[in-house]
Amino acid sequence: MRDKRKTAGIYLVLTILALLTLAPLAFLLINSFKSQAEIVDDPLALPSHFTLEYLVNAAQTIQFPKALALTIFITVVSVGLLVIISSFVAWMMVRTKSRASKALYLAFSAAMLIPFQSVMYPLIELFDGFGLKNLGGLIIMYCGFGMCMSVFMYHGFIKNIPLSLEEAAVIDGASIFQLFFKVVFPLLRTTTVTVIIINTMWIWNDYLLPYLVIGNAENKTLTLELYYAKQIVSQYGNPWELIFPAVLISILPVVVLFLLLQKQVMTGMTDGAVKG
Repeated sequence: MRDKRKTAGIYLVLTILALLTLAPLAFLLINSFKSQAEIVDDPLALPSHFTLEYLVNAAQTIQFPKALALTIFITVVSVGLLVIISSFVAWMMVRTKSRASKALYLAFSAAMLIPFQSVMYPLIELFDGFGLKNLGGLIIMYCGFGMCMSVFMYHGFIKNIPLSLEEAAVIDGASIFQLFFKVVFPLLRTTTVTVIIINTMWIWNDYLLPYLVIGNAENKTLTLELYYAKQIVSQYGNPWELIFPAVLISILPVVVLFLLLQKQVMTGMTDGAVKG
């Protein structure tokens, strides 16, 4: 009886936490199909009628196709480089038994504790001095800031890969790149999915770094388009009938991606953090 009560209590707490987590998404979804008057009158009420008018208007206002293409490009290139470089670096650190590799691993781990805000202005000035305050510089920054956690996760998982697999490949005449990409990397699938999802969600939703690097350029990311669109049309108040649908269509792709791959994400985080 005591165990049943304990289980029921755990499920109750988890249900409450789930509802609290989903409440903002439900609030966003409901108000994305309502007019300004309906939202102001009762933001918790359901729409009086279903229409895609506000979503279409928001997509046109924030130049959705153009901003989406740029955001996808930045995200795909940044995450692709992160996966390849961080996995290779972690593999080399695991297989190189030296004080230098241990020190490097500790440096990567410690760097995760440094907040971006403490280094953002010197970093921006440095990149500006090298002529990298542009799209290419933004991608390099994302790779740099995402490298620490990605290396940390890969490092923990690679330690559990039997060395005998790599020794067999070396005996068969595999080069170092063949050894990594044909033997080691395919075994990192769960961790790779986790690294992809975590960094994709961060880069996709990031506002501060694109704002500091590319600012009010002609081509903007979705987060920048949202910001500047609100600045333009909010001279006479908050344009809720634009804000809610614009935010919805901006976050929808990455939310769907996470829902599709959430099992692999949980598995990858466990494998990389616990087994190592």
